[in-house]
Amino acid sequence: MSTGQMPPWLQEQLTKLQQSQQNLQSIMTQKQHLEIEKAETEKALEELKKAADGDAVFKHAGTVLIKSTKQELVDELEEKHEMAKTRTTVLEKQEVRVKESLQEQEAKITEMMKGGPANSPPSEDNPRK
Repeated sequence: MSTGQMPPWLQEQLTKLQQSQQNLQSIMTQKQHLEIEKAETEKALEELKKAADGDAVFKHAGTVLIKSTKQELVDELEEKHEMAKTRTTVLEKQEVRVKESLQEQEAKITEMMKGGPANSPPSEDNPRK
């Protein structure tokens, strides 16, 4: 392999690795946003539960506030919190899968660059996924 030249099959593996890294970054960003959303929801629920049942409460609807009941808001916030927890669980599972895939891809690329058995273009005898 000459300097500055990379075989197409190795370039393809590196491209896949970069895509997986970007996917992992996206998942982690989404998780971070959900954690913030969960914390805000928990704080709102905490404050709402301090209010008396007869107190006037409002919720955002775009740029306006709409009067609501305490129980309706508690129900909405609890549902929102549960949805965020579920979405976080899904993202955590995706994160684990992508990290495992990244490790496999890195090992494969390392093997290719060392000149191991995978250091040849795909053929019928040596198929690649």
